[in-house]
Amino acid sequence: ALNNMSASSIEYSINSSKLGPRNAEVAYNVIYHTVLAGDIQRNIVIHLTNEDGGWKVQWEDGLILPELAGGNLLRMDYSVPARGDIYNKDGQPIVSQADAFAFGIQTEQIDDKRRGVLTDQLARLCGYTQKYIEDQIDANGPGWYLPMCEGTRDEALSLLSVSPGGLVVTEYKSRYYFGNGIAPQSVGYTLSIPPEQYDAYRRLGYNGSEKVGRAGVEKWAEKYLAGQHGGVLHVFSPGGQPISTLGQSDPKPADSVYLTLDGNMQKYAQQAIEFYRGAIVVMEVDTGRILAIASGPRFDPNYFDPANKNYGAISDFNQPLLNRATQGQYPLGSAFKPITFSAALESGLYLKDTTYDCQYDFAELTDRVLHDWTWQHCQDAIAAGKFCNTSTTKPSGVLTLQEGLMRSCNPYFWHIGLDLYKNWNRGNDIANMARAFGLGAQTGIGEVEESTGQINNPPSDVDAVNQAIGQGDMQVTPLQVARFMAAIANGGTLFRPQIVEKIQPIDGSPVLVFKPEAQGVLSLNPNNLTSLQEALLMVTQNSRGTAAFKLRGLQFDVAGKTGTAESGNGLSHAWFAGYTLNKENTGKPDIAIAVIVENIGEGSEYAVPLFRAMVETYYYGSPQSVPSFGPIGQPPYTPTPLGGGQGNQP
Repeated sequence: ALNNMSASSIEYSINSSKLGPRNAEVAYNVIYHTVLAGDIQRNIVIHLTNEDGGWKVQWEDGLILPELAGGNLLRMDYSVPARGDIYNKDGQPIVSQADAFAFGIQTEQIDDKRRGVLTDQLARLCGYTQKYIEDQIDANGPGWYLPMCEGTRDEALSLLSVSPGGLVVTEYKSRYYFGNGIAPQSVGYTLSIPPEQYDAYRRLGYNGSEKVGRAGVEKWAEKYLAGQHGGVLHVFSPGGQPISTLGQSDPKPADSVYLTLDGNMQKYAQQAIEFYRGAIVVMEVDTGRILAIASGPRFDPNYFDPANKNYGAISDFNQPLLNRATQGQYPLGSAFKPITFSAALESGLYLKDTTYDCQYDFAELTDRVLHDWTWQHCQDAIAAGKFCNTSTTKPSGVLTLQEGLMRSCNPYFWHIGLDLYKNWNRGNDIANMARAFGLGAQTGIGEVEESTGQINNPPSDVDAVNQAIGQGDMQVTPLQVARFMAAIANGGTLFRPQIVEKIQPIDGSPVLVFKPEAQGVLSLNPNNLTSLQEALLMVTQNSRGTAAFKLRGLQFDVAGKTGTAESGNGLSHAWFAGYTLNKENTGKPDIAIAVIVENIGEGSEYAVPLFRAMVETYYYGSPQSVPSFGPIGQPPYTPTPLGGGQGNQP
């Protein structure tokens, strides 16, 4: 009865009571606050009997509502508005209610003479390579249905006009996710109401058959995207005859959600990371507005529609549903060194010009010797029959603190970590600085699920040394990293990352509009912040900087830090996090970008080119250079999930 009424809450009061040795009665007033039928208020009398020393209710359905006495029933006739749409910041649709078409291949129906046409057309539409589709056909053989992707009516008509044998086109009405999923881990998806939440949704006015947001913006914006259901609450006799109407309400159309995402930036961010496990986050430094947020590998939310035969195509092997941009938790590697740099300056024990002789080995710990990344490069050169006489194979030598960050000298930062911990009783300084940079806590994005990460105080000198270069038990998310890089760029303000630009009703003004939300400031005095900004610029512009080689020829000023984090599970994670410095020259807001690629190798080799591609896309409209490991949008490399580590890399 509560479900049928859409009763969100109940209010009651006792009016009177009569008590006898064996019988009692209580008069009470009850108010059902319903979502669809308004408040329903009744005065009711309940009778009780004392049996074996305990009071028992003389039950009848009229104790719920007098109208239900004699076996009468409640029934709600629902009016459900169409679910609202989701758009990018330019008004291009990301999700809408639409006629959709699922495309697949029935292998035994393939016309061998036109097989190339079939695979070519599907490759163009679905974003696969033609060889990939050919391999799937050969591997499965005749008698199999191979799901490919989804598309619009125009795309279906275009495919059918070619008439390749073996093509299967299935039409269905559904919530359609354009582009086979734009930022799918952040936009989210809809599914049927789970059984354990069925009653709760019915009390909110749902009839129980709807699909509801189960992740990302779809879940966060449910109250906007679902609209206001309408309903008429009837009383029916046991034989099904209408008796009376208890209340009613009219439906109200759903609102639309506009995201901050830039369609072009998002497209290229997805193409850059979709064949890897990793993430890219692009954020305006002065607002917290997210322009692109990509997690790889991605998935197609259209697969969740029961009318679509592709549901089984979502594999858990690489966890495509995990939003690595906000939920992936990783050691940060050398991209953490700006925080150690900051803690060193703020301690007053180091100046930007304090020097350290950066050699291959670090022998200040009593029980072990650690090696700089240049030592590993030297070993690789020797194994290849070469000499250790290049800038990446010989020791960096005497460096100032700023140059130590530029060269990503591990021994210098190990020394800082050990010095603060062991000699000055300041072992928590680096962890405290990391927390002040927003690590180890949620960013407050709200619209998207996120993880907290982890920053612990080091319990030993070894832990302090590891933490100083972003290793050990540290865990951070790419969103946290983009956020603190944005704060460095804008002068120290930590903004709340946001992905919703506005909530727009069909008529009238927006009910929610993006506003920058400052949440805190970096714990750096202005001079030390300037020193950090200078050092990060040296990383990209000085010929000895660890990112300079892969950024040569870039026509825009950028600053940042490379990172190569040991994963403990195969090849290292490649990081690069940085920001642009071109607002005055271009008139466009400066942006911060965080890139991680899991289990692939060095940040300077793999993450910096993707960072560059995002910068070029922001200013030119598309990437202008091809990464050395393969073109954007094609699967040039399959990361090895297991294997040996690569040592401490920049």
